[in-house]
This record gives sequence, C-alpha cells and structure tokens, in this order.
Amino acid sequence: MAKRVAKRPTRRPTGARREGGRPKYIPHRKVCGFCVDKVDDIDYKDVTRLRRFISDRGKIEPRRKTGTCARHQRTLTVALKRGRHVALLPYTAEHIRGQ
Repeated sequence: MAKRVAKRPTRRPTGARREGGRPKYIPHRKVCGFCVDKVDDIDYKDVTRLRRFISDRGKIEPRRKTGTCARHQRTLTVALKRGRHVALLPYTAEHIRGQ
C-alpha cells in the first residue's frame, strides 16, 4: 500500500491579495545615507548627524533600523563612542540621568 503525502499549498504570486483583501506587505530596501552622500569618514564632532543614530535610551541603533551599510556602521559606532567619550553625546537617556 502506498503512503499518502500531504500536498503543499500553492504559493501566491508576489503582489497577491490575502484573505482580508489587503496586499502582502513588502518592505522597501533601505539605502545607506553615508553612501548616498559619498562620505568617506564620519566625524565624531558632527553631533546633529550622529544624534539620528542614537535611540531615546542612548543606545546605538542597529543597521536593520537605520539602513546603514556594514562599512559605515563600523565607522559610525567608533564615531559615536568617541563623541560619548568627549561628552558631546549621552551615554544614557535624559530621564534616567535625572533619577
């Protein structure tokens, strides 16, 4: 007697609609802002640019959230740490320091 194998459900094409009627969510690829601006080195004294890459808790934002490439993320991390060391950027959030 032959075994019965369950048939796999067929996949929907990429812009197909779900049961609810909405199309499937397709995330857009993020582009590195430093590569677009053709930045070779990231300056730790450029506080306005570096603030965008720190969370409200004072943590360094990950690549998947900011969209920076691996090369610029490494140099960005070094610049953020230098900015913290020279007291241009915070180590912790404002509300935590006030306690």
